[in-house]
Amino acid sequence: MDAEQVTPPHAQHGEGPVWHESWGGLRFVDMLVGDILTVDVSSGDVERLHVGEVAAAFRPRAAGGMIVAIERGFATVDADGNVESLGELWSDPGVRMNEGGCDPHGRFYCGSMAYKGSPGAGSVYCLDTDRNVSTILPEVTVSNGLAWSPDHKLAYYIDTATHRIDVLDYDASAGLVAESRRPLVEIPREDGGPDGMTVDAEGYLWVAMWGGSAVRRYSPAGTLDGVVELPASKVTACTFGGPNLDELYITTSRQGLADGEQPLAGAVFRARPGVRGLPALSFAG
Repeated sequence: MDAEQVTPPHAQHGEGPVWHESWGGLRFVDMLVGDILTVDVSSGDVERLHVGEVAAAFRPRAAGGMIVAIERGFATVDADGNVESLGELWSDPGVRMNEGGCDPHGRFYCGSMAYKGSPGAGSVYCLDTDRNVSTILPEVTVSNGLAWSPDHKLAYYIDTATHRIDVLDYDASAGLVAESRRPLVEIPREDGGPDGMTVDAEGYLWVAMWGGSAVRRYSPAGTLDGVVELPASKVTACTFGGPNLDELYITTSRQGLADGEQPLAGAVFRARPGVRGLPALSFAG
C-alpha cells in the first residue's frame, strides 16, 4: 500500500498526530522545537503553536483546549493557545517526555526517555483526572506508542528499545494493569524499531517503523496483516482522520539526516487503507 504526501517537510522531528473536530482536523508535533502544528490537509499549510522546549504528546481536553506533555511534565493549553505548566516531575535535564495518549476514562499517560537513549532511564506516568501523577511503568528506555483496543479491555504499549509490541490489561477504575504486561509481537531489528501507533475500529494495530520506511498493520493476535510504504526511513507515528476517520495520517522525522538526504523526511503522508479508525480520546481533568 502506498501513501501520498500531504505537507511539505515542515518538521525536523514530526511526531504524535491527532485528529479532532474541535480544532478542525489534524495536529501533530515538531517535538524537539516544542511546537504543535495545525495542518490544513487540503493545502498542506501549517500553523505553529510553541508550548515549551519540547512538545512530546498532546490530546484534546473535554473542557476545551489540549493537555500536553512538555519536556519534564504536563501542561494545559486553552483555546487561545495559552500554556499553563502543571509542574516538573523530575529535574534531570537529560530526560524528556516522548509519547503518550489518553485512556477511555479520561486519564493522560506519557512515557519518558533519556536524550541519549540510556537504558532504563525513562518511566511511564499517568496524569489522573484530579491532576495527580503516578508512575505506572518504571525503567523503560524509549517509551513510545500507547493505544487501546476498541472494547477498552486491553492496552498496547511500545518501548522501542525492546523491539516489541506489548499488551496490558486495562481496568476502567484503576487504569493500566502494569503487572499484566506481556509481549504480543517481536520485531526483527533489521526491520526497524516500532514507534508510535494507533488502533482501527476492527482492533488491528497500525505501527510506525522508525528506520523501517513503513507503517505495519498487525492483527489483535500479533500477525502481520499489511504494510504502508513511505519515502522516508524515520516513520514516527500515525492516526486515523478525515470526516469518516478512514484516512491514515503518518508523521516522519529528519532527525539525524544530512541536508539533502531523504528530501521528503519531515513531511506528513496519508494512506487510504479501506478501514476506519477510532475517535481520539480526551483528557477529562
